[in-house]
Amino acid sequence: MKLNKLGRRLLVPLLVLMLTLPQAASAAAESTEQTKDSELEILQEVLDYLDAYNIEGTQRQEFIDNAIRGMIYTLDDPYSDYLTPDDMEQFAGSINQEYIGIGITLRYAKDKLYITGVLDGSPAKNTGLKQGDIITKINGVPVADMEDIDLSGQAGTVIRITIKRGSDSLTFPVKRTEFSLTSVTGKLIPSSKIGYISIASFSENADEEFAKVLTSLRNQGMKSMVLDLRDNLGGYVESAQNIASQFMKNGTLMYTADQSGKLEKVNITDGKDIGMPVTILTNEWTASASEILTGALHDNGIAKVVGAQTYGKARIQNVFQLSNGGYLKMTIERYLTPNKEDFNYIGLKPDIEITGHPVAQLVTGLYKAGLKHMELSGSAYSLKVNGVELSGYIDTVQSGSKVYIPSKVLAALVQGNTTWNKTAQKLVVTELSGKKTGFTLASKSIKIIDDESYVELHDFKQKFPDLKWSFQQGIIHLSY
Repeated sequence: MKLNKLGRRLLVPLLVLMLTLPQAASAAAESTEQTKDSELEILQEVLDYLDAYNIEGTQRQEFIDNAIRGMIYTLDDPYSDYLTPDDMEQFAGSINQEYIGIGITLRYAKDKLYITGVLDGSPAKNTGLKQGDIITKINGVPVADMEDIDLSGQAGTVIRITIKRGSDSLTFPVKRTEFSLTSVTGKLIPSSKIGYISIASFSENADEEFAKVLTSLRNQGMKSMVLDLRDNLGGYVESAQNIASQFMKNGTLMYTADQSGKLEKVNITDGKDIGMPVTILTNEWTASASEILTGALHDNGIAKVVGAQTYGKARIQNVFQLSNGGYLKMTIERYLTPNKEDFNYIGLKPDIEITGHPVAQLVTGLYKAGLKHMELSGSAYSLKVNGVELSGYIDTVQSGSKVYIPSKVLAALVQGNTTWNKTAQKLVVTELSGKKTGFTLASKSIKIIDDESYVELHDFKQKFPDLKWSFQQGIIHLSY
């Protein structure tokens, strides 16, 4: 969703047009006004009765808020809503990556809460928390499951984080603060000249951030791009449109249709040709403005798509400020891709479908972008690709001398895919050449953990001798 950027805010007033009606229409207009007056009188009548006889003590404003919500909910539209001023502030803040916290990212795995990242300049960084620390207590309360994880609180308040680091147990008092995350990050994979750009949200400034990252990577010699839109729930349409203009000089962004149902083409004009191969990564949480950009680049022949089928939100909302201080977030348009595909509630299907593991998607995307040699280093809280730290993880399971890692990661590493033969209880890896290689439960070559298959590395290397690996201090190293 994107509103007029002149205001630089999500909020816009409701525009009321005063029309001069022809005399022939005046009677109909008068009848319509009388109907509206009658409807408003009924609502006022209910409020008067509630004020006079209600014994529950509910506030008048709450009645009005809930009446508005009732009208919105009857639309059966999951994207339309009524927002209070506080709701609106949180909604706009989430799009613009504005948060109150201590500046860490987390992952709960194998009954442990890992710090997967510490933001530069954050309270957590300044206090001394590090990537790989395991949080054992929050304000003295042990972390035993997901329900124990609550870092929320007001800016300026202190939270006590107890962590395990090696054999040490340390406690850090950290003050929460307000901060904004950048929406766009980028890195160059060494020697390959492949640029990796991630867009976390189409915030107000995402288009400017993207332009800066793109220029920086071009200056470093980028010749091919992986554009990561996974887990990007959308944001402002105008930001997505401005970013699309960095890829195509002229083309169709999408088609839109309002209440009339008439399709209107939205064009990109006076943009720039990207001039390099582009691979887009998607998953089931790639939504809204992310799908606009994905559909535009794919249908204009600019990008190939790798990953999982997208969320399926082909609807655009606008936000109208109401006289009571609240806001009406309402669906005003549907949109189709340049190829006129209406994918609402369906999603966009990728060119190469990779489901089940984010690292497998990333590896496949990098191969598609032209990477020839892959080196992975990962743990439950970290990931490096050819020495470059990226968001992700690789879980390992050790059983005596045997080491297991997710089958989808290994299959992607050898540029294959996996299927499960239920009758034979066998995992089959199929390479690009069509060659099939099997690993069975009976031989203990695989394990099934939480519905995910893991392959034993000694056995995998026997059948794929070009694989090199080592496992030291919880870090798995893989190269192929």
